[in-house]
Amino acid sequence: MARVPEFVPAPSLETQMGISWQQLLIILLIALVLFGTKKLRSVGTDLGAAVRGFKKAMNEGEEEQNKQINDMSGRDADFRESTTSAKSDSKPNG
Repeated sequence: MARVPEFVPAPSLETQMGISWQQLLIILLIALVLFGTKKLRSVGTDLGAAVRGFKKAMNEGEEEQNKQINDMSGRDADFRESTTSAKSDSKPNG
């Protein structure tokens, strides 16, 4: 008789991430007590600006990469045309 595998539930998000929302809340409260609201607000503002700058740099990098790819595809087409015409212009050695 065939053996049926036992049902194993998928791990919850808390066990996958390693930290639960309760633990995160406690960490945030401790940070609030240690640094105060003004310092946390300035840290949050600086962190937000850093994330925006990073995203902007990533988008600029992707645009530059796409531009280079488009430029290279045009050069490849020119190269193929020049090699095709060079082959037809050359005379056989025999």
